[in-house]
Amino acid sequence: MGFLEKKPEKVIKDALKVLGKKQLSLIVHGSSFPDLESEDTAYGSYNTNGAKSLIDYIAGTFNSIQLGPNGKLKSCDSSPYTSTIFSGNPLFISLKDLTTEEWDNILSEDTFNNIVNENPNKNVNKTAFSYAYKKHDEALAEAYENFLKSEKLKKRRKQFDIYKHDNAKWLDKDALYQALSVEHENDYWPLWKSETDKNLFDPKTIEERMAYASRIDEIEKKYEKEIDFYKFCQFVLSYQSEETKTYAGKKKIKMIADRQVAFSDRDIWAYKQYFLDGWCLGCPPDYFSANGQAWGFPVMNPEMMFNEDGSLGKGGKLMKELFKKMFRENQGGVRIDHIVGLIDPWVYKAGRNPKIEEGAGRLYSSPEHEFLSKFAVITKDNLNLEVPADKEQRVKDLTKDQIKMYARLIEKIVIAAAKEEGLNKNAIVCEDLGTLTNPVAAVLKQYGLLGMRLTQFVVPEKEDHPYRCKNIPEKCWAMVGTHDNQPIRMWADSLINTHEGYLHAKALVEDLFKDADNKDDIIVKLTQDAELLAKTKLVEIFASKAQNIQIFFTDYFKLKQVYNVPGTSGDANWSLRLPNNFKTLEAIDLPEILKLAIEARGKEFAEKHSKLIGQLNNI
Repeated sequence: MGFLEKKPEKVIKDALKVLGKKQLSLIVHGSSFPDLESEDTAYGSYNTNGAKSLIDYIAGTFNSIQLGPNGKLKSCDSSPYTSTIFSGNPLFISLKDLTTEEWDNILSEDTFNNIVNENPNKNVNKTAFSYAYKKHDEALAEAYENFLKSEKLKKRRKQFDIYKHDNAKWLDKDALYQALSVEHENDYWPLWKSETDKNLFDPKTIEERMAYASRIDEIEKKYEKEIDFYKFCQFVLSYQSEETKTYAGKKKIKMIADRQVAFSDRDIWAYKQYFLDGWCLGCPPDYFSANGQAWGFPVMNPEMMFNEDGSLGKGGKLMKELFKKMFRENQGGVRIDHIVGLIDPWVYKAGRNPKIEEGAGRLYSSPEHEFLSKFAVITKDNLNLEVPADKEQRVKDLTKDQIKMYARLIEKIVIAAAKEEGLNKNAIVCEDLGTLTNPVAAVLKQYGLLGMRLTQFVVPEKEDHPYRCKNIPEKCWAMVGTHDNQPIRMWADSLINTHEGYLHAKALVEDLFKDADNKDDIIVKLTQDAELLAKTKLVEIFASKAQNIQIFFTDYFKLKQVYNVPGTSGDANWSLRLPNNFKTLEAIDLPEILKLAIEARGKEFAEKHSKLIGQLNNI
């Protein structure tokens, strides 16, 4: 067979196979999807026609899309990482679909076109969050009224009734919160004046239980329509999302969900009895933060996660239901944000800094702590007392039984949920970037879980650094960056003609060009050419042994714009989208990168696959 006789997609697949790659995933959060110019309502969604055009574009090369958290957002916070755990984001509803015959035109063309025409970010690859939040809500209210009256949608209304019944356990609570937000004229429950309304699902006495039940009944009757509207939005989103995933599945692309470590205000209100009162999740002080990171996220109470006999407690059952829903709806798997939070979380007292001297510690690794000791998996004999409690090497000499105890949430909730939905532990993507404690590392190793290697974070002068190409293992996901990092081309620009850039270039040459005769010349070129440095970083992840690769959309389409700037809030952050005309952008030359990755494996490997190299050269 000649070099030009194979389809490009087949050649790329062959190259990925010889490099040992099982999965190639494009990271695109929901709001970052493109749209068609005539259908852009100011916010991206994986359910739009524009999203289908992206799916078509990557089909045959990528086999999965890594989404961001898809929960409902507060009107004042566009971060997907503080969204709800069960309810979906109504902004991901395709309004265009509701103007079609399939939905009996329950949304008027005029309403839809006005939203598109008045989009303040028209022809700009940024979301207009506040505008979209308001306009989508108004449009969905119109669609809801017409949905109830439509003669053609009787069958779909029956489907709606079934949906409400099947999802009542979480949907009723979330919808009730929406009603109470109307009642109190704000959606932040700590500001509600009624103490009863703040604690409807956390009664302490029989009298409170009866009073709270009466209050729930009162609100459900008073705001019956608002509650049903909330559920309608969740139904439409679920319906459309299933259609999208079916469409993607036909293109052999699966969706990977993202489970954030945080809980939304709505979730905290609904499930506060499952959280450890007065404690928050964060990070200890480090090089970047002298006082640590006080995230303010609630911590699941260990005593609510498991019963004394080891079976799941009420909190544990809640978390398993969540993961089952996520695996069921996303057959590509689930990315778990900050996996440390499920194995060996750092917790601190609410209102204080997450520092040792202010009472902070590891929830399951503090046998010496006045309060946290009752949750300790280990004894004081497992502590290296010469190492501070906030350092990763503090815990030592773990037994298999202790590792199993650290892994309880992973084994009995996450892995079990995946298995019950027809998936295995390879469907679990563990975000383990940054500092890992010994217990976390031991759990990941013993259970063979897939962690991450982000090569932009490499310390190049360290031979044994885990993010260097030669040290990246097979069982992991490798990437040059994620949503929290600069695009690789911005990163490369910042290193040109610097000593740090020289160190990165030297490490890359040592790992990728060990057979080259002109290593010094290559180092010089890499330190002077940002485009070459960026491309070589992409070659690195494909040349590595990692079986799974992720590429953030800014890196694939060579954008030099940042998606998330930590510490930035409002419409300015989490707003970057793939341009609607993304097909006109210069994407990375994947065939060339794969060819270089094959050559980086050494002369013998390259000669063995010389025919494939020739085919890649001719794409």
